[in-house]
Amino acid sequence: METALPESLSAKQAYALVQENPRALLIDVRSSMEFLFVGHPVGAVHIPWIDEPDWDINPEFVTDIRKLLLGGAACDEDQACAPVVLICRSGKRSLQAGKLLLESGMTDVYNVEEGFEGELNDHHQRSTINGWRFQGLPWEQC
Repeated sequence: METALPESLSAKQAYALVQENPRALLIDVRSSMEFLFVGHPVGAVHIPWIDEPDWDINPEFVTDIRKLLLGGAACDEDQACAPVVLICRSGKRSLQAGKLLLESGMTDVYNVEEGFEGELNDHHQRSTINGWRFQGLPWEQC
């Protein structure tokens, strides 16, 4: 059986979804250092997929997402849980995190395929081809 994949969104599509649906959760799955010092989308909740010091997959990742969904207006009796939009540096870690959420029974999961910084260019630099920051979408840093 083939593993389900989260629905892919461009950075602009993800931003539009979050703006149009106030229940949508934008989750930044990068490490704490990336989130703080590289920057992150305005309004993103930080739940790392892999983090320092050991760089192991966060064993509480699904539980942390479920707590967000159950901890307020994100889920109610009349509607399904809120859309979960995952973002990382370039869309690869968030894709893996999204697969795990789908395997755990969540259904409305999206991956920002460009990520926050986008793909590497020919000079091995990010934020020059695509990504949240390259698209000029709202972001902040410490």
